[in-house]
Amino acid sequence: MEKERDRERERDKRRKHWRTWEAAIVVVVIVVVVVVVVVVVVVVVVVVVVVVVVVVVVVVAEVVEAVVVVLVVVVVVAVVIEVVVAVVVVVAVVVLVVVLLVVVVVIVVLVVK
Repeated sequence: MEKERDRERERDKRRKHWRTWEAAIVVVVIVVVVVVVVVVVVVVVVVVVVVVVVVVVVVVAEVVEAVVVVLVVVVVVAVVIEVVVAVVVVVAVVVLVVVLLVVVVVIVVLVVK
């Protein structure tokens, strides 16, 4: 009778640990997917903005024929877009690392219990 209870407790512990790992894996996958989607959306938006700016600049250049102004605008827009993309990627990586660390800490705490 006592052995049966011990076995049942052991099974419950294993199930609890497996559920903890399952939950951690699900959280990590969701965070990775969200980060990847955010980065892809930002890159697509940046590409669209660059295309629109280039088209507008070409049209303005044909009308005004101020090539130097057009080049300055293009360079400034390109630098701003690069900075925005870099910031978004860095924030996404930081969020990913923080979430992974939290998941690891939660797993360690639950497994030690």
